[in-house]
Amino acid sequence: MDYLLEGETTQRLSFRKLLKTDFGEWLPFHQDKRSSQFWEGLPENPEEACTQQFDRTFERYEKGLGGMNALVLKSSGKLVGLCGLLVQEVDQRRELEIGYSILPGYWKQGYASEAALKCKNFAFARGLADSLISIIQVDNIPSQKVAKQLGMQLDTTTVYRDNPVHIFRVYPQ
Repeated sequence: MDYLLEGETTQRLSFRKLLKTDFGEWLPFHQDKRSSQFWEGLPENPEEACTQQFDRTFERYEKGLGGMNALVLKSSGKLVGLCGLLVQEVDQRRELEIGYSILPGYWKQGYASEAALKCKNFAFARGLADSLISIIQVDNIPSQKVAKQLGMQLDTTTVYRDNPVHIFRVYPQ
């Protein structure tokens, strides 16, 4: 199954695969301490954290496990974030997650909600899953607000990669 939204668009955004050449544009995400303040276990060094994230993304692409798409502003071609459908294993259950991260300079402009809604509609229109989740650290209120805007509801609280998380879930309408 193809979980990538390559070539898809929203009103303001284009989706494409992440490229190795995006590293410099994405690095500020990891240089801003607020981006990782809710997640334990990430490398302290921004370059190392960014390298780890890119490696994971490319590995997902290779293994057909979905992955984060680069979100590019249609108006300027600038990278503003990453969003995508990710095959995850949570509490011994295979799930399809909507993941999203936005560069700090573009926070609070609705890009995460816009991109995540596109992922939700894409997944349900293609019958990729019976439900979709978002794995959100329990103190990450901004990401929880995005999940709620998608119609997601708190399903359970668990531990994922040594972090206490809420699992938000949404079903097709």
